[in-house]
Amino acid sequence: MSRSQHFDLSNFFVTGINYKKTDTEIRGFFAIGPDQYAHMLDRAASLPQVRDVFVLSTCNRTEIYGIAENPQMLERLLCSYTQGSEELFHELAYRKTGMDAIRHLFDVGAGLDSQILGDYEIVGQIRQAMKFAKERGFIHTFMERTLNQVLNSSKEIKNNTGLSDGTVSVAFAAIQFIRAHVQSVENKKILLIGTGKIGTSTCRNLVDYLGGSKITLMNRTPERAGHLASAFGLRTAPIEHLAAEVRQADIILVATNAQEPILLLNDFEDLSGKKLVIDLSIPCNVEKKVSQHPHITLIDVDGLSKLKDETLLRRAAEIPKAKSIIQYHLAELADWMEMRRHVPVLQEVKIKLQEIHGSSFFGLTEKLPARDQKIQRILNGMASKMRRENQRGCFYIEAINEFITG
Repeated sequence: MSRSQHFDLSNFFVTGINYKKTDTEIRGFFAIGPDQYAHMLDRAASLPQVRDVFVLSTCNRTEIYGIAENPQMLERLLCSYTQGSEELFHELAYRKTGMDAIRHLFDVGAGLDSQILGDYEIVGQIRQAMKFAKERGFIHTFMERTLNQVLNSSKEIKNNTGLSDGTVSVAFAAIQFIRAHVQSVENKKILLIGTGKIGTSTCRNLVDYLGGSKITLMNRTPERAGHLASAFGLRTAPIEHLAAEVRQADIILVATNAQEPILLLNDFEDLSGKKLVIDLSIPCNVEKKVSQHPHITLIDVDGLSKLKDETLLRRAAEIPKAKSIIQYHLAELADWMEMRRHVPVLQEVKIKLQEIHGSSFFGLTEKLPARDQKIQRILNGMASKMRRENQRGCFYIEAINEFITG
């Protein structure tokens, strides 16, 4: 399938895994970071059967969208750059085709398919994934239009429903867990490791809801931690002091993006007193064995997502409104795709009408501006009729007759 050819919608697929059938450990095997994403797209560039590819990799899911001969081609491409096997992915993955795949993307963009209902952080993650792929030449007309329609739908849902109202996200769920399970939290020492997007959101929630706490920020890039600390009046520590800071902290939140755990069971050998460790990373950046320590409570993203409150119940009541908005935008996209399907015929008719005008046989005398306006009017009418009835040949002849006699 050539990249320049029009494609059949039945060749558009999404295949992926998410929180519904996999835990954080398995999702971690298939997480895609920027370097892996770049290498994967480099490889896709050499595959003529694959185009319009982008990958969405978050704490909830890893999905690959694209146009291909079959979804297995996309799975093979994705798994070539992850720690997980193609066999395991194929066993656990869901696959959707055509409009079902598009509808799934709309649900994901709205937060309807998120582990925490209405989590609006997914919008930024979609934008980032789209930008990354577009810069490398993998977002073409169809995919760009589809993604923009998804983002417009998500924005309308955000502004006109209560689906994302209230403060509920993985970062805030961590705060809820701390408040529910830690007494006298204002006297506890908190260490936040990682100040990227999730870390920054977590830091903001820590300050807003646990303002009296003693919070220390740590990041591999100290300038980033320093900038965030300055904004909130917090303390920082260099990554080289990780062991010492872990020993002193009562609560440790890990929001890093490493491919391997940065906190191991051995790091807690000299532990004195109880500690709460919250791992917000995918793949998990705290070794699972840490949960075996008798004085440590370890919770990950899956554990946090089980928290339920009144905000989530209110959000659930907004699902029908969100679905209605999605349906409207799906219909708009379907109309646009139907119009695009007729573009080759309309272009052919336009060329033919221009040739007729240039021929002395028909004696047409309109100047170019008037000619072009007349052609465009005829094409608009032809397009409208083609959307209603599939009789391209009849409308082709009708357009030529109208041009000559009109």
